[in-house]
Amino acid sequence: MTDIQRALERVRERIAEAALKAGRRPSDITLVAVSKTFSAEAVLDAAAAGQRDFGENRVEEALPKMEEVKDLSLHWHLIGHVQSRKVKEAVGRFDLIHSVDSVKLAEAIDRRISNPQPPISNLQPQPILLECNISGEASKDGFIVSGWERDDDIFEAFARDVAHILALPNLRAQGLMTMAPIVDDPEQARPLFASLRALRDALEERATHAGQAAVSPCHLPHLSMGMTDDFEVAIAEGATLVRIGRAIFGAR
Repeated sequence: MTDIQRALERVRERIAEAALKAGRRPSDITLVAVSKTFSAEAVLDAAAAGQRDFGENRVEEALPKMEEVKDLSLHWHLIGHVQSRKVKEAVGRFDLIHSVDSVKLAEAIDRRISNPQPPISNLQPQPILLECNISGEASKDGFIVSGWERDDDIFEAFARDVAHILALPNLRAQGLMTMAPIVDDPEQARPLFASLRALRDALEERATHAGQAAVSPCHLPHLSMGMTDDFEVAIAEGATLVRIGRAIFGAR
């Protein structure tokens, strides 16, 4: 067993322990092994131990790597900021884009699928998550939702954006994503993870009461939150996707 495979086994054990402690099924949490900056060989190493979901930050780094391991049945997640000029390359290549951070970007992805130039055969609706800046940090991307619990205007503005995106025919919004600040104690991130979960629940409840669900169903089952230093707390607060790199592949 290689170092990567041993580390992967330990991370899986920790995910299972955290899930069971929270009264959840370990199978409800998907481990996304963040392979950004690591080689295709590292991906192959992890894949040999059964890992199937991998996360990349940059389209230009991911695509050549994906080509090298194309014979494997892997699921690829785009977790980094998506520049508008990269939409053309990203659409249809990733199983899930975690980092849709604006209506403008969502519309660009929708247009790319509805009218691809050059034409692309069998292009399907793109599964996405909506990235939320739940901490309010200026350095972070995402819809600005910090303080939504205390400010109805923030919540209503985001809810309108979500409704607009849900109505785009070539997207499949499946949940929310956030990045917590780097903190000394993982417990410091817990309120942010809890806030994202509550935001998701509030969006679904609002859509149901407004009758929106009959037109654009607001079902957002996924919460992408938690990384190497805080994923166990994220799982306790409802994460369904955890993005872990350093604990598997080592320091970059």
